[in-house]
Amino acid sequence: MNVPEPTEHLLALKVMRLTRPTLVSPQIITSESRDLPQNSFQKVLENDGAAVAGAETLTAGQFMLLPQSFGNIYLGETFSSYICVHNCTTHPVEGVTVKADLQSITTRINLPMHDKPTTLNVDDTLDDVIHYEVKEIGAHILVCEVNYSTPAGFQQYFRKYFKFQVLKPLDVKTKFYNVEMDEIYLEAQIQNITTGPFCLEKVELDSSEQYTVTPLNTLPNGESVFSSKNMLQPNNSCQFLYCIKPIPEIAKDIKALRAANTIGKLDIVWRSNLGEKGRLQTSQLQRIPFEYTDVRMDVVEAKNIVKIGEPFTFICRVTNTSDRPMELMAKLDTKTSFGCDYTGSAEFNLGNLDPGQGKEFPLTVCPAKLGLIKVTNLILTNVVLKRTYEYDDVVHVFVVDSDYHDDESFQMNKFVRYDLATQLT
Repeated sequence: MNVPEPTEHLLALKVMRLTRPTLVSPQIITSESRDLPQNSFQKVLENDGAAVAGAETLTAGQFMLLPQSFGNIYLGETFSSYICVHNCTTHPVEGVTVKADLQSITTRINLPMHDKPTTLNVDDTLDDVIHYEVKEIGAHILVCEVNYSTPAGFQQYFRKYFKFQVLKPLDVKTKFYNVEMDEIYLEAQIQNITTGPFCLEKVELDSSEQYTVTPLNTLPNGESVFSSKNMLQPNNSCQFLYCIKPIPEIAKDIKALRAANTIGKLDIVWRSNLGEKGRLQTSQLQRIPFEYTDVRMDVVEAKNIVKIGEPFTFICRVTNTSDRPMELMAKLDTKTSFGCDYTGSAEFNLGNLDPGQGKEFPLTVCPAKLGLIKVTNLILTNVVLKRTYEYDDVVHVFVVDSDYHDDESFQMNKFVRYDLATQLT
């Protein structure tokens, strides 16, 4: 049996978005009494409800302005809506249920509502508030369906559709710096592309299981390099820096280090308007694969400051990063001409190195010039394949006068650095 569709339903459905008001300031326009407008602007200010009586020409404060339109919804914010079903008839309506679905381009989500049949008496309402954190950019449709029974016992329903756009709130740009073989720096630039200011509450890099992260966004005393509020005006941006290192198990395994390209994801939390919260997480960030040579050379121990004319020793470590054994010769070639930065030459055999195996060795030079000097011309030779690897920037050291003395400065500093090698065949 076909039930005719009623021309008018027994119930009325209203759907309203819940959003917080905005703060506005009165617009002050004044002129001299002898000008053409005379006191016209003053009278307008006196009649303005946002102006303070007796101080109309002063911006004494701000006022709350109720939303005048649906407004913008941004990805990561929580969409809140008030749904109300009203019995506008002169008799009770039974079996009333309400369903709400939020449909995007790819998904359809059922939002919890009153799913148990309810009887609405005259002028009664059935209302609820739904909340949903939008996770997709683009067009969204809120579908509200109301079911009820007519006095004759027929089941009726009707639907209403509310379409809105979800916009992108942030523009996140990332850039990786492969400073060393097992150390990476990530620069993240966050730009506010909304129509109003917001405050960044948290920007963190959640690392993958293969890496550890050290934020570089604080001063030595622990204070943030940004202001306490991290306020971003529209189209403004700020940058965050992170140092990323592989866990020891990955750092020791060259093959695992080459395959560990997934760094982690950024977790961003902000608040806009009157404290409305938004949150975004980027997809997994991928580092740029590093172009490895067959040999890795690190300086693992060296001094920062040395005295002129006194020999100093620094410790190097060479690692076989190829997939075959090799026998290496090390040679430090120094200039002997007048005005050279340092003196001291060395040439010795490092022995055989299996794939992934490393060996430490010392080098000693004697500084002959004050100021910052750079030790260069370290050559590693693969005796088997007759290949050479030249390092033009081995270590930097500051040379001071022999009368200078600072106990802390002469302590050995341990660090790891990687210099790109030029392979000569």
